[in-house]
Amino acid sequence: MDSLFEVAQGGTGSLAGNAHKSAPLAVRMRPQTLDDLAGQKHLLAQGSPLRRLVEGDQPMSLLLWGPPGTGKTTIASIVSAQTDRVFVEVSAVSAGVKEVREAIDAARRRLANSGQETVLFVDEVHRFTKAQQDALLPGVENRWVTLIAATTENPFFSVISPLLSRSLLLTLESLTHQDVAEVIERALGAQSGLAGKFVLAEDTLEQLLQMAGGDARRALTYLEAAAGAVASTTSTTSGPITIDLESLERAVDRAAVRYDRDGDQHYDVVSAFIKSIRGSDADAALHYLARMIEAGEDPRFIARRLMILASEDIGLADPGALQTAVAAAQAVAMIGMPEGRLNLAQATIALAVAPKSNAVIKAIEAASADVRRGKIGSVPPHLRDAHYAGAKKVGHGASYKYSHDEPFGIAEQQYLPDELLDVTYYEPTAYGEEASVSQRWERIRRLLRGR
Repeated sequence: MDSLFEVAQGGTGSLAGNAHKSAPLAVRMRPQTLDDLAGQKHLLAQGSPLRRLVEGDQPMSLLLWGPPGTGKTTIASIVSAQTDRVFVEVSAVSAGVKEVREAIDAARRRLANSGQETVLFVDEVHRFTKAQQDALLPGVENRWVTLIAATTENPFFSVISPLLSRSLLLTLESLTHQDVAEVIERALGAQSGLAGKFVLAEDTLEQLLQMAGGDARRALTYLEAAAGAVASTTSTTSGPITIDLESLERAVDRAAVRYDRDGDQHYDVVSAFIKSIRGSDADAALHYLARMIEAGEDPRFIARRLMILASEDIGLADPGALQTAVAAAQAVAMIGMPEGRLNLAQATIALAVAPKSNAVIKAIEAASADVRRGKIGSVPPHLRDAHYAGAKKVGHGASYKYSHDEPFGIAEQQYLPDELLDVTYYEPTAYGEEASVSQRWERIRRLLRGR
């Protein structure tokens, strides 16, 4: 067998069907049917494209996008097994254009000689260069293969347009704690799994779910390690062996992260994270960031909080803070975890050491408070829309001064309604770059009001 490819026959020759008892637990427990797939209910409804592909045996290329451990490889294996296609896996890390073409040529010959179709599975397809992705197109266009390409990165950034347009994009969602718990329960009892020889203490299950972070493969890997560790230190017993929290921690060499994403700890840690950045303590902020990441917190949630903080607590004291936060969020979306933690850490440090100002949030809240109290007033006539026929007859826009024609690019005229002429919403601080903004804003206000 070529080292670059994993080839298995369909049916009993799927990845899961070939799993030997010495294979990793995650491989042995790989679902055999769509009904056994954890989570992804939105993809499994009757009549869904995935159902039609598997149960209707319809040729269709798929692009699977989702976090690690959510079932991308499993779906490819199920398609192969239930449609009696040959399963061929190409390594996106080690295969080049030559190997991709060889795999497709072999599938074409197999189809011509025996009529048997091929599932070509490419994991982490975003690692392929444009030339390598181009090499997949003939096989997809001529249906010599049913391509199933998987990626953890946003395919609109990492996959070429011709391949996107020729494939059905399916988005896999992160598994919930309940989804992963069901996978663990099945593995504990199944003969192909741990065969009822082990049970988990309640706190151990909760910690295992936290450490898995929605990744079923990681959960099974940790479970297998813990089972092996506790079995090696336990004398023969007549009943199942209990895996306690200490055994789990020791097996995976990782301290327990006391963190409940749905309880008080979630809100406490997030609150401490935000307040540490606001207080300019980068060390404390990194500590709470690490706790969230290690507990499996959604990195998109963390990125959203950073974007909010950039405007709420920094604002124009450092105008680049929002750009930094947005860039981190985009990077996390494109890269995924665990590498995305570097982008989150960089943004966290940058925002923590940046000068602080809450002038932006105070300004919008003050303006909103006036609006809610009914302090609105009419738009001054010279600012009203004057682009329709008859507008000037009623005085709309008649005395409007075009700012670019005025000295300094600022026209002395009224912008606020009469009822709010003396109001002040934005009050810059003297911190960071907002100090210069404060001076400029004061000069602008004097020019606007003719002072």
